[in-house]
Amino acid sequence: MRVVIGGGSGFVGRELTRLLKSKGHEITIISRQPGPGKISWADVESGGLPPCDGTVNLAGENIMNPLRWWNKSYKKDLFSSRVNTTKILAQAIAASPTPPHSWVLVTGVACYKPCLQTQYTEESDWTPFDLLSRLVKEWEAAGQLPENSAKKTRQVIIRPGAVLGRDGGAMKQMLIPFWLGLGGTLGSGRQPFPWIHVSDLAGIIAHALEPKEGPPSTEPDVFNGVSPSLNTNFEFTKALGRTLKRPTIFPVPGFFLDVFLGSERAVILTQGQKVVPKKTLESGFEFQYPDLTSALKEIVGY
Repeated sequence: MRVVIGGGSGFVGRELTRLLKSKGHEITIISRQPGPGKISWADVESGGLPPCDGTVNLAGENIMNPLRWWNKSYKKDLFSSRVNTTKILAQAIAASPTPPHSWVLVTGVACYKPCLQTQYTEESDWTPFDLLSRLVKEWEAAGQLPENSAKKTRQVIIRPGAVLGRDGGAMKQMLIPFWLGLGGTLGSGRQPFPWIHVSDLAGIIAHALEPKEGPPSTEPDVFNGVSPSLNTNFEFTKALGRTLKRPTIFPVPGFFLDVFLGSERAVILTQGQKVVPKKTLESGFEFQYPDLTSALKEIVGY
């Protein structure tokens, strides 16, 4: 297959590119600057989508960037970096004389309202309730193809939880304090912690890119990109401490995270959703890292 990946230079994009190339696929990355194997977003806007069999969008400003203060400018960038790039790709697919057979948009579980009891599957109804859920709503709407295009291109939405891996994502900021023995639960620790190993997220995307028999549905297929093991923040914290052989006795109060990150962003850490990958499993996908122990051992190199 020939696959075009928006935001392919990022944490998940690098892992997806590695996986697809190992399977013999040809990759073109869309990034801010063109280069070998890359084109720019301006190239796509002016010249359309290069001939391809699958298209993926992973582009977006890092929502947990510790170097950026939570303000109006940052929030605007979070929306524009996701919604605008998704619109560019959806419009390019719709305008293509030879559209790809698969269009995969990777969004997030922030659409599901945090709750200690409710368990969400891909079939769960949801309505926007805060800034991040509104972001997901706009993001996914931007990727919707017009009906005539949707009859030619299968649309897939993947909603990952916290993406864990050695070279980026949430773990990059966690490992140093945990290595120093300064790790601890966030807020109450009781909040659900939906997570996925980066290799499994890349695997779900690759799985979704494969041609599917029969005509595409005009509505997107939705897959929750989360591990099948339901964990809390407390369980994750203790598992990481055990893996690193470090104590985890320094809880971080919720009010500190609200001040440091901004309350609208801190909810990612202090609240959570019980999310189940029901359709992901039903599709035949097999997780390499279905539990915290196996995932964390791979990440820290044990």
